Amino acid sequence: METQPPPKSFYRIQEEEKVRTRGLFLVLALFYAGTFVVLFLALDVGVGLVFARPRMLSLSYLAGLVGLAVVFAFGIAAFQLYDARRNGAAFILKRLGARPPDLKDRYHLVLADVVEEMGIAAGLPKVKPWVIPDHSLNSLALVEADGTPAVAMTEGLLAEFTRDEIQAAAAHELAHIADGDAVFLTLVCSLADFFERLTEGLRSRADDDRAENLSVSVVLMRLLGRFISRGREIQADAAAVELGRNPLALARAIYKATLKNSFVGDFALTYAPLFIVSPALCSEEGVRGGWADSHPPVMKRIRLLADMANVAPQEVIRQVWESQARRATAKAIEKSSEETPRTVPVRKAPGSASDGKGICPRCGVPLADDFYEGVPIRICRCCTGKFVDQEAIGRILDRTEMEFSPALREKAQAFRGAFLRNPIKDQKTADLGAEHPRCPACGYGMVTRPYNYQYFVPVEKCLSCFKTWFDADELEILQILVEDAQKAPQEV
Repeated sequence: METQPPPKSFYRIQEEEKVRTRGLFLVLALFYAGTFVVLFLALDVGVGLVFARPRMLSLSYLAGLVGLAVVFAFGIAAFQLYDARRNGAAFILKRLGARPPDLKDRYHLVLADVVEEMGIAAGLPKVKPWVIPDHSLNSLALVEADGTPAVAMTEGLLAEFTRDEIQAAAAHELAHIADGDAVFLTLVCSLADFFERLTEGLRSRADDDRAENLSVSVVLMRLLGRFISRGREIQADAAAVELGRNPLALARAIYKATLKNSFVGDFALTYAPLFIVSPALCSEEGVRGGWADSHPPVMKRIRLLADMANVAPQEVIRQVWESQARRATAKAIEKSSEETPRTVPVRKAPGSASDGKGICPRCGVPLADDFYEGVPIRICRCCTGKFVDQEAIGRILDRTEMEFSPALREKAQAFRGAFLRNPIKDQKTADLGAEHPRCPACGYGMVTRPYNYQYFVPVEKCLSCFKTWFDADELEILQILVEDAQKAPQEV
């Protein structure tokens, strides 16, 4: 009876990947050596034509030229590989804006729990979770400079996926780490990113944007990453099913990400091999796949996963649309302040307690802790105003737990109409000399500002502690305006 060899540890895999990177080092060195030889010969021909003393036919000279090119090539390749290994993952996370999860946020807590659970199932050391503040649906795996595996997911994915779909996506990313792919792909994408930034720096503003694609180095590094990634995605899908035992959840996750929006930014195309779904704007061609795509065709992946569950691919698509319909019907109805019964606690003079700390800036009652769209906030039970971290507002706008009453939607439309008639007028503070309300967190005066210049909802912002006060219904109006803009961008 044959016995299977014991599974490789994560550290054993990392050691094996070091051997794999030596091949990448040789490819880089040969590329640079060939480039330097051509440049040196071209320079020699130019000098020879000017001074009528071409020396390129001398064998000793050619040998010295090649030797010098090889020395330069090996030096640059070694430095570049070292820099990519040491700083590549950190730079990628920084460029994507990734942040550690806020464990007070229900959605972020789910991510941290799922990554820990699936990491234990995969036999990996502690895995570090990251959140990318983007409304798209995507995820990726990296290995940081100290060897720590990391899984990053977008806010949009956390908002749209069910827990079992988040588990399936985490299992897919951890499969890349367990197989050693993440180490090599992090390195490859870091090198591609270096070449891309170098090309952008050398290109003048007058050049066409397509000039970047003419860079041989960028093309070579992208194709290398793509062909490696494309073959490994199917294997990672299969390994994820072994970890999570739920092929349909992974199939739904892949289809949802492709169907809605997996685009994480133009620069993210360089990092395409790292993502669970190619970070490109979805199209029919993207679903079918192209020869140079970083990932296999989506329908091929869904078909293979559906076969594992012994169902037709159409069943996966049906489940996705059914789950979307169930989410829509299960939403809680958020009513306007006029429709909401209010408690009337004992009032205090605004700003009387600790210079306004912990006190509603409008009616002077203590604020209560609460959650809104899974985000921890502070709310006034009297006037229904909400006090929110500015960084957390983006999370709220990405999530769709709440449905809004007709009266609240009418208020949003009335506000939108008033803004279109007079977008410049300050709709909230007519008296410029009025005293600014106190920040409930730090006690400093807040200033009235629009949320941004696309959605001109006037709010109170604290420029000291970066928190925002929304009066009654203002946060809900902002949500409605953002959702309507996403449904019908031509009307914005």
